[in-house]
Amino acid sequence: MNRELQQLILDYKSDQESVYHTWFLNNSDRLKAFRTIKTGVNDVIKAIEARVFGNDFKGSPLEDVLAAICEQKQVFEGAAHAFYWKPKLRIPDIYENEENQLAFGRFLKAVLQASDEKQLLTEIVKLDQYHIKGLGPAVANIMYFLHPTLFPPFNTAIVNGFNSLLDRKIKLGSWPAYLEMRETLLDINTAYRSSLSKDLGAISGLLFEIGTGRLIVSGNAEAFLQEEEKKREKGRYKRHLEVLNDTNEESEHSEMQLYLARLGQSFGYNVWIAQNDHQRQWQDEPLGRYSLSVFPAMDLPKSIADTIAFIDVLWLNEHNEIVSGFEVEKSTSIYSGILRLHDLSLSVGNATSRLYLICPDKREKEVRAQLLRPSLQRTQCGPIS
Repeated sequence: MNRELQQLILDYKSDQESVYHTWFLNNSDRLKAFRTIKTGVNDVIKAIEARVFGNDFKGSPLEDVLAAICEQKQVFEGAAHAFYWKPKLRIPDIYENEENQLAFGRFLKAVLQASDEKQLLTEIVKLDQYHIKGLGPAVANIMYFLHPTLFPPFNTAIVNGFNSLLDRKIKLGSWPAYLEMRETLLDINTAYRSSLSKDLGAISGLLFEIGTGRLIVSGNAEAFLQEEEKKREKGRYKRHLEVLNDTNEESEHSEMQLYLARLGQSFGYNVWIAQNDHQRQWQDEPLGRYSLSVFPAMDLPKSIADTIAFIDVLWLNEHNEIVSGFEVEKSTSIYSGILRLHDLSLSVGNATSRLYLICPDKREKEVRAQLLRPSLQRTQCGPIS
């Protein structure tokens, strides 16, 4: 098993179209999502405490959180389904049952504020004791983005991969099953830490690839060969197209950043390009050439400054005051881009700064709908164009 697992890890990491490369390693949107999801969870808690959470998933702040999770490439596709309000089944029972909703809010608040592993596990046990119908360990996907070194994500493909790799029969909808899987993954990850990562997203991605049939293990080889060859080929082709689309979108994204940087410099402004994009190129020209090499010092908390440093393009005057901020969104969550600009507006407090969200014409209605969200309407911020 040890030799097979080591080879699987090597195959996983050498495949440039595996989620290790397309999601875990080379995806700036994944890094941005941690901040977005943390902020969104805080909005969920506030809405529940203020009794304004609503009685449906649609339009609730929880929808924003799951939207940011679901945009995380293939790994979290469909993560929101468990939270859709299903009226005929009355599940998940956090929309109409106030006691359950408050318990869910207390759980999220405790998870958001805690850092001790034992305390986090205690909160899971406490939530499970409520037996909230329809609310299972799909919540673990939220926990992963709050505590990525302690809790792995949990979905059908990951569970299938875990069962195939270790010949187990873990079930998807059970907290005890999730915790059992988690303990095993922590042990495996510790043993292979040098080949994977402290972040459990790396090993979860490995299980995802096994569970979707891109990686074959000895225990399931015959079944996959006989029953799922067509499905695998279709999946490989789909993944290939997705990678090509991502590459094209990244190129267009970098092109727009470069044009904005040039335009800002032509107006006499200093330019900052998102810190994780300095090494990106467009037509063999590195974006970092047009950016300040170090993010300028600002009188802001470090967490806020770190968020602002990920905004795609900033124009700054000679006093390092932000004149304009630009977020370029093509296929990723519009909400994530708006939230980063919203954070910038609230933090900097410069009434003369202009903030712009740049996206394809076909997404204009989506932008307008997002700007009408109550969480954005309740606060006064600078204009977002």
